[in-house]
Amino acid sequence: MTFTKTVGSACNKVILLIVRALALSKIHPNVLTFIGLLINVVAAVFLAQGQFFKAGLVILGAGIFDMVDGRVARETNQVTRFGGFFDSVLDRYSDLGLLMGLLYYYASIDRFFYVILTAVVMTGSVMVSYARSRAENCIPQCKVGFAERPERVVLMIIGALFDRMAPVLWVLAIMSNLTVIHRMIFTYQEAQRLGDAQLRAPGVPESMLPPRARSQSSSS
Repeated sequence: MTFTKTVGSACNKVILLIVRALALSKIHPNVLTFIGLLINVVAAVFLAQGQFFKAGLVILGAGIFDMVDGRVARETNQVTRFGGFFDSVLDRYSDLGLLMGLLYYYASIDRFFYVILTAVVMTGSVMVSYARSRAENCIPQCKVGFAERPERVVLMIIGALFDRMAPVLWVLAIMSNLTVIHRMIFTYQEAQRLGDAQLRAPGVPESMLPPRARSQSSSS
């Protein structure tokens, strides 16, 4: 077994023990999600004060709640549609809260350029999630792209712990917006493919076809 697999296996065992302990405590998964948000608020305060190392440690702690709330829900048979919605909404607040802390910090030290850069990161962060949500209204799944939430959180932790937040913001600004573009292209291609498949399917009523397929059907 390689070193990375050994570390991954050990971490998974620790997380599993935490999940089982929380399941036995009968704490509701939505409470865990909310606690994660509160911890991220504390991290945002540290970021606003320029205490990046402390913020990194706190974000790391909040990440544990992000990892276990869904597992606890499955372990205790409390998986619900609302739970998934609630988790997603609070994740957005957590992400934006951390970036608001950075906005305040850069504004307080008169680093106007980094205020703008952080705003670009905020926009990309929201749009990555929004693009997937809207895409999955017309195609089955849209999880393409590098800058999903786990990757963004890990980059924030690295930037905070190693005092390299400025380069991390550049990476996040570029990669998050590239992810949005990737998802737009992927959704276009998948929508075209599904439309063509429906067009070729025998016995499909014209009213069930997407607009592009209907126009092709009527002209053929």
